[in-house]
Amino acid sequence: MKTLKYLLTAVFVTTLLFNCGGDKKKEAPKEKIKLGTKKEEKKVDGNVANLVIAGTDAMQFDKKELRVKAGQKVKLTLRHTGKMDVNVMGHNVVILKQGVDISAFAGKAATARDTKYIPAGAEGDIIAYTNMIGGGQTTSIEFDAPAPGTYDFICSFPGHYALMKGKFIVEQ
Repeated sequence: MKTLKYLLTAVFVTTLLFNCGGDKKKEAPKEKIKLGTKKEEKKVDGNVANLVIAGTDAMQFDKKELRVKAGQKVKLTLRHTGKMDVNVMGHNVVILKQGVDISAFAGKAATARDTKYIPAGAEGDIIAYTNMIGGGQTTSIEFDAPAPGTYDFICSFPGHYALMKGKFIVEQ
């Protein structure tokens, strides 16, 4: 019985030594990722401002303010982080010229279903706009920043402009 006890102890110790060997590989330090803190508002590549804004199924943009420099090339990316279809919860970004009545523009846009809620004849009111997209989709546009000033941006899908709006600020 004593021999069996020593034999089992020896097997256990040997197994332990093989499994706990000092042949460790150096692992690269793992990058810490903080969920929900990804910031992509503005990255400047030369003279290009890359702006990223997201819209949700709760009819909200994740940013209320976008900033660029006057004359700068702007790449605006809209991400729809929701799941609803474009016909039910579509989103776009429409940057309006200064002095445009948001409510009046949104009223005209609400009746412009055939043109993806961009009213015909409203080109003089708009600086730039993205395509209308549904849940899980992304769209981008490129344009030159206008003169310095503060401009309104909205989602022109019917009823969304009241919650989905912000300021597009062009600095010197």
